[in-house]
Amino acid sequence: MNLEERVQKALETVRPYLNADGGDVELINISPDGIVKVKLTGACSSCPMSQMTLRAGVERALIREVPGIRRVEAV
Repeated sequence: MNLEERVQKALETVRPYLNADGGDVELINISPDGIVKVKLTGACSSCPMSQMTLRAGVERALIREVPGIRRVEAV
């Protein structure tokens, strides 16, 4: 399984929580130095808590599940 597939699989673990609130996450890019860029969509794109969701939910899941991931950024 390549890096993008592992990141997508990790995103699938948080996606149900985002979907429950009318949102979603889309993978945009993975840099060679372990920075993942994602786009929060739906209700998550305009939610005032989106940065907390990004750090406590998405970033934590990716760092835990995919070795080499250092940070997640929203675009």
